[in-house]
Amino acid sequence: MNIGTWLYTRLRGELVGHDSFGNRYYRDTKSRRGKREKRWVIYDGEVEASRVPPEWHIWLHHTTDQVPNEATRRRRPWQKEHQPNLTGTAQAYRPPGHVLAGGNQPRGTDDYEPWRPN
Repeated sequence: MNIGTWLYTRLRGELVGHDSFGNRYYRDTKSRRGKREKRWVIYDGEVEASRVPPEWHIWLHHTTDQVPNEATRRRRPWQKEHQPNLTGTAQAYRPPGHVLAGGNQPRGTDDYEPWRPN
């Protein structure tokens, strides 16, 4: 967090909640007439937008005005826990044959025959 965000949060921010990652969510205490309120997140650790769970994402983007909490969080049995974006990390998915996964591609099956015009 830079000094501008810290100062704005101290002067005008109202803490509305936090998520399982430790991120804190704020809204502007001084609403401007005719404009919707400002909402923002202060990340706990690495600043990565994919670390915002879906229920907080919809609140940040004004899809809902209801502040998420554990009581209102409706989970379906098929839903997995939120995972941050792993692209660029050691845990990122690398398909077989990828340079960083060994680079050994399986041999072709020889079932391909190129088309040749008559």
